[in-house]
Amino acid sequence: MTAASFVEFRDVWLAYNDELLAQNHFAVEAIDLQVRQGEFIAIVGPSGCGKSTFMKLTTGLKMPSMGKILIDGLPVTGPLKISGMAFQAPSLLPWRSTVDNVLLPLEIVEPYRSSFKAKRKEYEERARKLLQKVGLGGYEDKFPWQLSGGMQQRASICRALIHEPKMLLLDEPFGALDAFTREELWCILRDLWTEQRFNVILVTHDLRESVFLADTVYVMSKSPGRISVRREIDLPRPRELALTYTREFTDIVLELRGHIGSIRKTSPVLGGQP
Repeated sequence: MTAASFVEFRDVWLAYNDELLAQNHFAVEAIDLQVRQGEFIAIVGPSGCGKSTFMKLTTGLKMPSMGKILIDGLPVTGPLKISGMAFQAPSLLPWRSTVDNVLLPLEIVEPYRSSFKAKRKEYEERARKLLQKVGLGGYEDKFPWQLSGGMQQRASICRALIHEPKMLLLDEPFGALDAFTREELWCILRDLWTEQRFNVILVTHDLRESVFLADTVYVMSKSPGRISVRREIDLPRPRELALTYTREFTDIVLELRGHIGSIRKTSPVLGGQP
């Protein structure tokens, strides 16, 4: 592994059970990639191509059938404590206030768990500051059912970041939101990442989202999932939403759509989801 690599997949294959392995039936195969320290990557591809499986491998929730995964220089042997995760459904606990939902990882993850009661005031102050950063100042003591979908997703991202992880994994985090809210959250995520430079792995169907946010976009082929295209996004940062209406931006989106269209063996359809 090079000194600058934070995530490294070395010829990783995964079959979901021994029977499928015996039949050489893999969910993902021959995954080779290196992610630099602080890099923001996005994984795109047709449904069923193994994007979510890739996430499970990266977090140690699934172990490869063959190959090796290193995170921050160490082999992955089980679930990682250095990562935070957010999904399409915010899954906030309805009986807990927004700030208490954000604090949840500190109650259950060491080294915070053992000192949670003693440091609760300090941790709560950290949670409230984080909520203010994402525009939820004044909503810290509200319950999830009192928040819009976009607000709930902001709180979910805060919960994923409260223990200051080295890596943030996002699985279709904005997929259920309207276009305006989605773009607003792109900018919030951009600002948090710019400030803290944790590694981000974003799984998304939204090609505009991937090009706006990521340093590098990986296109996965349909099952069994392979990395078929690696595209560095050489657009200058910081990126503003106005960039998404420029020719250079849309050219990259169309290029990626073309790759996915050819993977699906259909023509890319402009305007719809890939």
